[in-house]
Amino acid sequence: MLLHLHPDNPQPRNIKTIVECLLDGGVIIYPTDTIYGLGCDIFQHKAIERICQIKQVNPAKAQLSFICYDLSDLSKYTKSISTPLYRMLKNYLPGPYTFILPASKQVPKILKSKKDTIGLRVPDNNIACGLVRELGHPILSSSLPGDMVEEYTDPEIIHEKFNHIVDIVVDGGIGGIVPSTVVDCTGEEPSVIRMGLGVWELEER
Repeated sequence: MLLHLHPDNPQPRNIKTIVECLLDGGVIIYPTDTIYGLGCDIFQHKAIERICQIKQVNPAKAQLSFICYDLSDLSKYTKSISTPLYRMLKNYLPGPYTFILPASKQVPKILKSKKDTIGLRVPDNNIACGLVRELGHPILSSSLPGDMVEEYTDPEIIHEKFNHIVDIVVDGGIGGIVPSTVVDCTGEEPSVIRMGLGVWELEER
């Protein structure tokens, strides 16, 4: 199913349809503030396994991240955040960043990496945030399968390519071509492990 949502004011009825699909174990493709992502409810294990089959990866090695609604939501899925770290996150979020943080007990075991970390995002995108708000907890986020994922910007082309393996493709308009900037916050100092759309300037911290 290809379902159109207005990028600035997503239709509540369509948001509800997508959330019902997620709660039923569905897999979706949806827009973020960077590239279109492959997603599901983080508590639907079979849906997580479906995404990993689509991506042909082991869940613990899949580099999956969570789309959170805001910093308060994000804080549930990582261990205690220090004041300097909170200030840094507040400075950069919402925005095109994925922060690697220690996973809390709220993170399903299937999604924890061997290092017991999780990638967390708060995108600057009304559709993604609207879905998370209605769902009541994060959505899993992963890039689309294949080597040319940056070319998947048009929802209609995405639907033609992937409609047989996902339940809903959310049309939120043309997507971006650059993924998020990934910052590892598990060491003494934050370190960029992938430079993407988000500008990272150390002096801002």
